[in-house]
Amino acid sequence: MTYAGDRVVFDADSHLMELPDFLSRHVETRMRDRIPSLDDIRLADVGEQMRSFDGAQGHAPEVVQELTALGDRLTRGPKWHQALGAFSGKERGIALNQLGFERQVVFSSFCATKIFGTEDVEARYAAADAHNRAMAEFCDGDGRLIGVAMAPLDDPTRALATVNAALELGLGAMWLPSHAPGGRSPGHPDHDPIWHRLQESQTPFILHVGSSSLSIPNEWMNDGHSERQSARGRAEVIGSKDLTVIFHSAQRFISTLVLDGVLERFPKLTGGVIELGAGWVPDTIRRLDHAVDIWARSEPYLAGFQRKPSEQFQDQLRFTPYPFEDVGQLIRESMPDLYLFSSDYPHAEGGRDPIGRFTRALDGVPATQQAAFFAGNARTLYPAA
Repeated sequence: MTYAGDRVVFDADSHLMELPDFLSRHVETRMRDRIPSLDDIRLADVGEQMRSFDGAQGHAPEVVQELTALGDRLTRGPKWHQALGAFSGKERGIALNQLGFERQVVFSSFCATKIFGTEDVEARYAAADAHNRAMAEFCDGDGRLIGVAMAPLDDPTRALATVNAALELGLGAMWLPSHAPGGRSPGHPDHDPIWHRLQESQTPFILHVGSSSLSIPNEWMNDGHSERQSARGRAEVIGSKDLTVIFHSAQRFISTLVLDGVLERFPKLTGGVIELGAGWVPDTIRRLDHAVDIWARSEPYLAGFQRKPSEQFQDQLRFTPYPFEDVGQLIRESMPDLYLFSSDYPHAEGGRDPIGRFTRALDGVPATQQAAFFAGNARTLYPAA
């Protein structure tokens, strides 16, 4: 018996846990000292359990055996680097056997803010390409894994080269930063070759935690109580204040894409907003429909839209709710096509029983819509998978 049991599951968000040499092993020698360092990754909890076999690192055989014995309780076992398949693609295949997931999308854990935030443009693209080679190595050999590449957009020519190289590696999605790239809107025509290439290859663009810096700057954390602790810098990437606004940059990016007509011009382009929650989605859809209706006279190009923003969302965009969000209510407020199951394995934020939590939230939702949430909607986001 697997964790998924009889349910068909397409996991839209999981992670590998990088080792300190994740980037440096895959970058050209001349750039090794210029790309971001991962030496701050702490391995104290797992270091003694790591071994190298045939050039590939993984847990010691006795640890793999112990973790495999968890069976359908794997999500209740160790998290982070200690989890089965955390940093070994070969082990991840064993983990998938235990989980029983049809497909699993794989993101890195620590690279995004370092790569997207690198000021040295040449180093930024060198690091992104190294990341993509490392991700392809992790996913190689198991067709159930969909590796997510990184592609900074600031230099459109370099960005397109990075996208093409990642596609050649067999990676299945493009993780983008959610700022205005190079001082331009993401809907600027300079980016059209990138959107065209993603549409042509049936590869979704992705916004994820790490697509932008934390939304609450440090001054907002200065509350006069130095004795208070924040989750920042510990196991969690964000703290309680960040959670309230963490989706803002993604909301702005997606809204701008819609209002600039990108989804209209590229109707087969798909995109996902992952691990940023989804409670904000129904209201955003309403706002965009109102924006087009109200501003169509003063911004006449909006009157030329063939589809309402709500229809563009339904056709082309997908979102992962947090486990604590009521996905049944989100479906009732908007539409059932939009939302995806995610485990966040092996991160602790995914919880110990994500299937159970989402199933309870879907109580009363038709079985066909539940099946779409757990697998069908993800298939439309990844039509080539």
